[in-house]
Amino acid sequence: MYRIGIGYDAHRFIEGRSLIIGGVAVEYIKGLAGHSDADVLVHAIMDALLGAVSLGDIGLHFPDTDPVYSGASSLELLGKVKELLDERNYLINNVDGVIIAQEPRMRPYTGKMEKNIADVLGVPESRINIKATTTEGMGFEGRKEGIAAHAVALLSKKL
Repeated sequence: MYRIGIGYDAHRFIEGRSLIIGGVAVEYIKGLAGHSDADVLVHAIMDALLGAVSLGDIGLHFPDTDPVYSGASSLELLGKVKELLDERNYLINNVDGVIIAQEPRMRPYTGKMEKNIADVLGVPESRINIKATTTEGMGFEGRKEGIAAHAVALLSKKL
């Protein structure tokens, strides 16, 4: 049995914070606002994985009202999502993610993002695909107010 999940997340830029995307410190003049490290890509991936197995979303599992998640590494939280999948005997067939940002350019970082995510999920890098796009100046991403990400995950039951 196959299960598909979709995830979306968006965060606005703020001064004085590092920009972490896919577990990578991306060189930029601003970071993203959020309770954890605000890793918009990993948050979208977590929601896709949770949604595929009908386990709600990251707000349910890692609420921003809980101080234990203040500044938390999203890759560590992704590891906890992986544990939930393992407990239910699900295999991650693949994850496809897209980062939407006018800037900074993400291409130099996507390979490392794929490696980080694959390592945490315990799958070959060939099962993780990360890409990026701009919005040609349209919307909040195009106005350089923040970054969004979408992700899709395909899971199946382990035999």
